[in-house]
Amino acid sequence: MYIRGVGDAAPYVLRKGKVNHLDKDLKSIQEVRDLLAQAKKAQKALAVMTQQQLDAITAAISRSGAQHARRLADMAVEETGFGKKADKEIKNRFAAVTLYEAIKDQKTHGILAEDREHRTVDIGVPVGVVAGLVPSTNPTSTVIYKAMICMKAGNPIVFSPHPGAVNCISETVNVIRRAAEEAGAPAGAISCITTPTIEATNALMGHDATRLILATGGAAMVRAAYSSGTPAIGVGAGNGPAYIHHTANVEQAVRRILDSKTFDNGTICASEQSVIMEARMEPAVKAALRAQGAYLLDEEETKQLSRFILRPNGTMNPAIVGKSVSTVAQLAGLNRVPPSARVLVARETGVGKGHPYSSEKLGPILGCFVESDEEAVLSRCIEILEWEGAGHTFSIHTEDESVAKRFAAAVPASRVLVNTPAALGGIGATTCLFPALTLGCGAVGGSSSSNNIGPLDLINIKRVAWGVKELEELRGGSSAAASCAVDEALLSRLVEQIMGRLR
Repeated sequence: MYIRGVGDAAPYVLRKGKVNHLDKDLKSIQEVRDLLAQAKKAQKALAVMTQQQLDAITAAISRSGAQHARRLADMAVEETGFGKKADKEIKNRFAAVTLYEAIKDQKTHGILAEDREHRTVDIGVPVGVVAGLVPSTNPTSTVIYKAMICMKAGNPIVFSPHPGAVNCISETVNVIRRAAEEAGAPAGAISCITTPTIEATNALMGHDATRLILATGGAAMVRAAYSSGTPAIGVGAGNGPAYIHHTANVEQAVRRILDSKTFDNGTICASEQSVIMEARMEPAVKAALRAQGAYLLDEEETKQLSRFILRPNGTMNPAIVGKSVSTVAQLAGLNRVPPSARVLVARETGVGKGHPYSSEKLGPILGCFVESDEEAVLSRCIEILEWEGAGHTFSIHTEDESVAKRFAAAVPASRVLVNTPAALGGIGATTCLFPALTLGCGAVGGSSSSNNIGPLDLINIKRVAWGVKELEELRGGSSAAASCAVDEALLSRLVEQIMGRLR
């Protein structure tokens, strides 16, 4: 007979009065408790460090992440089967180098600002232990990115890896942890669950020691983070439409869209999910798509692929995620797709249930909408984002700045990208947005922030304020009245003197 128990010390299973083995879920929960205990100790050490010490740790992570960028990228693709090794390496370097350049001079700790005129001081303090949830689509770059912004802000982080990417995530954590500790980070400041289970992730998110959750992953996981009772910064689905306006350079716009959609086989959530145009632009856009390697599905092929890209419950089929066109075509039985095809493009006429091309597709597949005029395009873009992807990203290709601003004001998106590949523009690689791999969707998208998340999102700010007024001034009492009376008396005397001289 087995008796199962969970104590403060260790989970166990008893057989005939002896410890027999640890269940996986119980073992993972205990590991979370141990890691959080170590992280709390590390927090005390980080809290008394100077800005210079935190900066040295951040710099060490940057150097180590860049040094191992290719090896970790190779591991990620080999383990998950998602994306391209060369593009994964670019993302690792983006997280290690581009992000570092953006944050290296930021003040995050101690006195951030002082206003002598208004007598206020802002003091940055760490939020505390962070739970870092890591997806399988961008596993290694997400670890580098989250560890760096946490260390810059003085917060320990405990990673919960996706089970499908546990090896490459664990190795990345080990690489940057060693570098951070050699630079002065306390033990336990960067750690990772080695036995990933749903129970472990829930225990990590709901534990009293966890002060903030950085959630990157699927919609269900992000919802779980927000319902855990712990403050969370999460991102929803990306389902950004790309509008090619009649003033756009069509060939250039199509090149940017295809470059974006094929980057790492479409695994960045800011990448375009559909292309939209007015009817008058359809011939030129489709000609450019064909010329640049897109394969436009016919009606029968569109139906055939539609039955494959979504599962019966309406969620994205993981078989398409991060795969090449040839792999998707083979799995879906599309026999006429040439080996040279870069992206599959399917005509779509509706949005929502029953219209799979109107949803997020983290692979080389684009929906194609053709609308009667600009007003219809705007309505369709709003409809797509409200169906899935609210608050995330919208892109537009136009030479008319007023059109870009008009659409930006109207669409429910936190990032509006103009004349740039959306996947890279959204994360700040081809734009001057803050470089980040967690993209907030704002209140409209169910997120606590609309920012590209960085270290300043991971600190609290104490505000010190000196008194500059007394209660009597607020009341407008006798002293104010007396002051007013003196002014009136003085004015009367001045008038009398002036009148006397005139007489």
